[in-house]
Amino acid sequence: MPFPPSHAALDLALSEQGYAEPTPVQAAVLEDGARDRDLLVSAQTGSGKTVAFGLAFASSLIGEAPRLPPTRPLDQGGAPLALIIAPTRELALQVSRELTWLYAKAGAVIATCVGGMDPRKEQRALAFGCHIVVGTPGRLCDHLERGNLDLSGLKVVVLDEADEMLDLGFREDLEVLLDAAPAERRTLLFSATIAKDIAALARRYQRDAVRIDTINRDEPHRDIDYRAIRVAPNEVEKAVVNVLRYFEGGGAMVFCSTREAVRHLYMSLRERGFAAVALSGELSQKERTDALQALRDGHAKVCVATDVAARGLDLPDLALVVHADLPVNRAGLLHRSGRTGRAGRKGVSVLMVPYPRRRRAEQLLASANIEAAWANPPTAEEIRQRDQQRLIDDPMLAEPAAEEDLGLARALLEARGAEQIAAALIRLHRASTPAPEELFDAPADDFQRRERGKPYDPAGRERAPVDYARVENGAWYRLPVGRSANADPKWLIPLICRLGHVTKKDIGQIRIFDRETKFEIAPDAEARFTAALKSQSDEKMRIEPAGAPTGKGAPPRGGRPPHKPDRRGPPPKSEDRRERPPARPERGDYKGKGKNKGGKP
Repeated sequence: MPFPPSHAALDLALSEQGYAEPTPVQAAVLEDGARDRDLLVSAQTGSGKTVAFGLAFASSLIGEAPRLPPTRPLDQGGAPLALIIAPTRELALQVSRELTWLYAKAGAVIATCVGGMDPRKEQRALAFGCHIVVGTPGRLCDHLERGNLDLSGLKVVVLDEADEMLDLGFREDLEVLLDAAPAERRTLLFSATIAKDIAALARRYQRDAVRIDTINRDEPHRDIDYRAIRVAPNEVEKAVVNVLRYFEGGGAMVFCSTREAVRHLYMSLRERGFAAVALSGELSQKERTDALQALRDGHAKVCVATDVAARGLDLPDLALVVHADLPVNRAGLLHRSGRTGRAGRKGVSVLMVPYPRRRRAEQLLASANIEAAWANPPTAEEIRQRDQQRLIDDPMLAEPAAEEDLGLARALLEARGAEQIAAALIRLHRASTPAPEELFDAPADDFQRRERGKPYDPAGRERAPVDYARVENGAWYRLPVGRSANADPKWLIPLICRLGHVTKKDIGQIRIFDRETKFEIAPDAEARFTAALKSQSDEKMRIEPAGAPTGKGAPPRGGRPPHKPDRRGPPPKSEDRRERPPARPERGDYKGKGKNKGGKP
């Protein structure tokens, strides 16, 4: 379906940008019933909302005129005609860029007011006059209080990502801005969800708004392929490296939960040779702008970010989103993943799921109605095979060669031979890409649900017990993870081997309790194992010396620790048990005072 006509200048801009047909939200706002009306819109992230509201308010700003009227200075009554409010600096700057090309042929002058930028430069832009102002709530309120911003001439106010602005505590700022705007203006409210607080805001500031909902609540984003990667807790970083290498080709965004995690992973990827940038709240506005520009220009391929980049950002050719740390909730999962699969493009969203957090990941996916494909991390061999195919399919090999290049090629063939030249090309290709990581291969059925103490494979057959090495007079150690965190020898053994620089044959018995696991190390590997533990960095999975488990209550695949009574039966007898307290006195024998204590008070 082609774009419905909106305005000649905007239609030409859409055509030049390659917009052939509208997205559902763009088509909905251009219907006759929505023209010149207030709009309350809920649309999926990446659905083209910026172009949608840019087209929606064209009739109010331009009308039937071919272009916008010339701007006038602020002191001569030159008030802006439209105000767009966005929750973050990055989103506001992105909206400004989108509206710049959309309204370029209409002669629009756009001013941007966001925190972290030079307020004096923004003040001069507002003083010279503009048609459209885009900004964040705090900075806009600051300009309004200082008299730099005049809202008396507004015809349209747009609230983009309104739910995020309320979550960030901008309600008071929004109310100040909306109260300062003329009552007869149009108010367009765009939000991913219409919760109670959004509905209350709409009732207060909108008049007979048209409700537009383009989200299918029962279906996830069709353009995003969700994957869940099982990984040992100490190998998440290496798994991220292999995922980035396996899906190489487009841009990628890796989300972490904290700024410290962003710094660590960013430095680790840079050290391995990835063209990476970091994005978090601790960076200055210039650093954040430079990072995003590097992604847009293609100078960087990977962006490691906190959730500050989870909303609104539209980066070209972003084909992959990696959740190095699981999102906090369903909204975080959807908004992070929504950075890819935008405007009809396909994308992949990969969740890194440490074994102890399996159930949390399953609950998160279920809450978002997403069916993810579960798998192990890509192996080094799979990545090498994919690299081989990428080299064979490289468009550079199919490009017609210039006569000068052909002459040099013939000279090389005569001097070196075809095989030597091809081998040099392969070495050059491998040197330009980071090396894949070797990971321990975990069985695919580690994530299958199992009954207490009775493991099952996907077909429902009981697995054979783990074959432990026979160790005599070994040293015992403990890990602070147990049955409550889904501890399993299938991933504990690779973890112990990696942290302790030992092999599987050096590990004896493994006893899994409720909150800890004890394991045995062979005497001939004890010195090497102890030395390796001195360089431990992960406090959550720290290995410490421990005494040997006693009693019969600790089978290899788990069991109740011998020092805890089994609640399913009577407590064990003990010789040093204290005497039981005397029986409660009969009613009437009690000498104390008070009601119902026996006898009279």
